[in-house]
Formats: sequence, structure tokens, C-alpha cells
Amino acid sequence: MTSWMDKSSWISLWEVDILPKFRVFVWQVFDRILPTTEALREKKVEVLPRCRVYWEASETLERMFLDCPVARALWDHSGLAQLGEGLSRHTFPLFLKKLLAVVHDPILGMSVVAVLWRIWRSRNWVVFEGKQFGIPALMRQFHQQVQEWIGLPRNLPVQQARPPAPIVNAAGTDTAICMWDGAVRLGSHAAWGMTILNSAREVILAKGVHFPLLGDPMMVEALALREAIDWCLANGFNVMRFEGDAQVIIEKILRRDVRDNRIGAILEEIVNLFASNVGFTVRFVGRRNNRVAHLVARHALSLFPTTCRLFDFQAWLNSRM
Repeated sequence: MTSWMDKSSWISLWEVDILPKFRVFVWQVFDRILPTTEALREKKVEVLPRCRVYWEASETLERMFLDCPVARALWDHSGLAQLGEGLSRHTFPLFLKKLLAVVHDPILGMSVVAVLWRIWRSRNWVVFEGKQFGIPALMRQFHQQVQEWIGLPRNLPVQQARPPAPIVNAAGTDTAICMWDGAVRLGSHAAWGMTILNSAREVILAKGVHFPLLGDPMMVEALALREAIDWCLANGFNVMRFEGDAQVIIEKILRRDVRDNRIGAILEEIVNLFASNVGFTVRFVGRRNNRVAHLVARHALSLFPTTCRLFDFQAWLNSRM
């Protein structure tokens, strides 16, 4: 077998600042020597011929990294599918060559490797550990992988305008409002902003999260709400009203409508979280009423990638309100 990689593609990837083991992995992909079931059968190793994730077809590199529903979801989610001129127009090697030809930003190069690596790791979870995985979880792991490689904190530090002291209602449970929003710089970076307010609508917690290359605003908004739910649970809230300006997403959640090719898997996770946390509700508010979360998201986006610290959050917020 000959390599899929030409000289320019090698140069593009070799300039990506990642650990050697990931460069070896990419070399294995392009030299077509990863131990897929097809490759093992060619070496006379007795293995089941079909893909172990979906059992729909033989496990080839092209099937695994391009045609598999998991692969297609990650390429689309990362925004890289558009840079590679779409998933359906090319074979896998041609798609990667076209993609690498336009990747001049080191972070984009890291994103390409991160997608390939997450696909391969998810396959190995199924084959060797019998673990199941969800596409939303893989999307979060993709972002964490890239952020780890570029050495950025995964989140803006939680900013506390005052010690968190949510109002306690008569039933003895914490009650508060979580406002969330997403911000997108198409083809470049995205960010989430979320704030927790007490019943007097005073900010008691705020958080911003930024990450590279997510070009779909609807995906950003859905992931922002998913992240906000996790954040509230981690802070011990069991009663929370989530308010956001993503009307389409909120209406789908209220109708329990998860039929969406782009964000259906994430919506299903969110609907299940609301079902299992009966103290959580969600409602639509306009952009004007969601301004605090929007400002946090825009601030996280504007600072990427130089810094991600909000100094004196309350003073910063007051200066922009």
C-alpha cells in the first residue's frame, strides 16, 4: 500500500505542536496501517469483518473516518467538513488533502488530528472495553483535547461577585436563575456564557468557556445549555430556571422534539436531564433580557486565545450594562 500523504500535507501536520504519539497515529492513518478489521483480515487474522460500532459495513479507514455516523457528526460539529469542501464530495484521502491544503492555522491542524483521534478512541472503547458512548460526549472530548494541546484553561475561572448565597425557598431548596448564551466567530472560534442569579436577579456566579472552530450557531447554543446544566449540578443547585434567547432550541425542548440532524443527540441529552431533575425548568427570554450571559460569551470569544481571565467580574459587568 502507498501512503495517502503528500509532501505538503506532511508539512502541514508536522508543524502542529502535538505529542509524538499523535504524529505516529496520523502517520498510521495516512499509511493505512491502523489495525482495522479489514487490515487484520488482509493479514489473515480471524476477526469479525463488520464495524463494531454500528455493524453496518466492513471496517475500513474510509468507513471509520468519513462515512460512519460518528465521524460525520464530529467533522460537521468541528466545522472542518466545510473547510474540506463537504463530506459527500470526496473520498477520505482526497477530503483530508483538501482540508490540509487550507489549514494554515496551527489550531486548525490540531483540530484535524483531534477529530481523527477521538474517532479512533471511541472505536477502541467499543472493541476493547465494551463501553458505549454518546456523540455529545465525544464532541466535548474533542474540545477538551484541542484545548489541552494548545495549553489553554478549559474554562474562564468562575467569577464570584460575592459569596454564592442563593435564596432558599419554603421547601428548603435552592432557587436561582441560570442565563446562558453562545457566541460564534464563523470558521474560527466559539464561546459560551452563563450566569447564575438569585431571586433579586443579582449575579452570584458567572462563567465563560471558549473553544476553537465550531461554526454552527445552533450547535453552540445547544451545547451552551448542556454545559450550563452540568455547571449548575456541579454547584449543588437542585432547583433552577434556565433562561436563554435560543427560541428554536427551547421550543424543541419543551415539546421534547429531538428530531434534528445536527443537534438531535444533544437535545435528547438535555430533555433527559430535565426529566431526571424535576426542579429544572427552561423558558425563552429575548436578547435584551439575556444580556449578561451574552456579554460573558462575547467577552470569552473576544479574548481567545490570548487570555481567558475576567478581572473583577462585577466591575467589568457594570461598565457594560
